[in-house]
Amino acid sequence: MLKKRSFSLAGHRTSVALETEFWAVIDAEAARAGKSLAAFVSQIDASRGEFPLASALRLAALAAAKSAP
Repeated sequence: MLKKRSFSLAGHRTSVALETEFWAVIDAEAARAGKSLAAFVSQIDASRGEFPLASALRLAALAAAKSAP
């Protein structure tokens, strides 16, 4: 099931729909980094290059899951 969240990134409002499992990992990583969800997503947005934001978030969640002990 997709869950949509909205953010202000670089001064523009945007919405991202991801599966709840991905949001759970993204939320946990933001907390681990001591950042708000918006700040964490903004960091990923700034470094995503040509990837769509949803894809960049999924890749970040995958990387976090792979590096978890």
